[in-house]
Amino acid sequence: MMRSDQVRLNCGITIPVLGLGTYSLLNDRYTTQQAVHMALQMGYRHFDTAKIYGSEAALGSALTEAIHDGIVKREDVFVTSKLWGSDHHDPVSALQQTLKKLEMEYLDMYLVHWPVKLKEWACYAVPNEQDFVELDLQTTWAGMEKCLDMGLCRAIGVSNFSSNKIQRLLDFTSVPPAVNQVEMHPMWRQDKLREVCAENKIHVSAYSPLGGPGNSWGSTAVIESPVIQSIALKHNATPAQVALKWGLSKGSSVIVKSFNQERMRENMASFNLKLDDEDVIQIDKLKEWKIMRGDFLVNQTTSPYKTIQHLWDDEI
Repeated sequence: MMRSDQVRLNCGITIPVLGLGTYSLLNDRYTTQQAVHMALQMGYRHFDTAKIYGSEAALGSALTEAIHDGIVKREDVFVTSKLWGSDHHDPVSALQQTLKKLEMEYLDMYLVHWPVKLKEWACYAVPNEQDFVELDLQTTWAGMEKCLDMGLCRAIGVSNFSSNKIQRLLDFTSVPPAVNQVEMHPMWRQDKLREVCAENKIHVSAYSPLGGPGNSWGSTAVIESPVIQSIALKHNATPAQVALKWGLSKGSSVIVKSFNQERMRENMASFNLKLDDEDVIQIDKLKEWKIMRGDFLVNQTTSPYKTIQHLWDDEI
């Protein structure tokens, strides 16, 4: 029998629906390690990292210590990392480097971070316009499938892929992606993308499920929404819990990013909230506010993401 806090993926493995993201602006190793230890004590079993976050070593160190101390077994923890754009030429080597940093023999999930290829030296979060090169997704995905064949990961997937890019990928895959991790929250609900993913049995995992408050590109619009706040008041819950429960109610997993102990507990408690049909209908009527698309990616005139506006033009 499958636990209610997990969902089964198209490849047969299960993923815990609440994950702790380890990206932080400060990227302080000690803070990240402490947050992971706290999260484990609270019951978090899904941890999300990426090469570009710079948090793989801190996460790996904390998990290794917890496993050594008998707090958790490796097989009870779900670890996700991601292939950065500068490593598309050799996903196997990139994953081997990630595993070295994590001090692990395998990943549970390895994702293509963006459908974007960069020159091999572009290992920084905000690449320059001249760093972009043409992506041969078929070759990249063949490398991802090789990672799977070699036992370096238990599942492979994608991140930030639009509906059309998912369809194009499915044209040539031997192994379809198990997950598409995208920004999703009550003000960017990803209706079309969720429909396409559901048709193809691809699980949608939501990052920035609260709208990214505290991030340079994020906003407090979700948790300050009068509709979200009134639903929270009605259920004696917090706006964050309402937003997270909405994401969970859509069958998605949610990746939360707070290292604050009180907020981590609050996020975990979103499981206990029961939204009624009227609540969900109200949320689904909210005006969409595409945070990443409108305010960070596309309109950054000096940003490389201006170059990849087409990622969003084909309706993510």
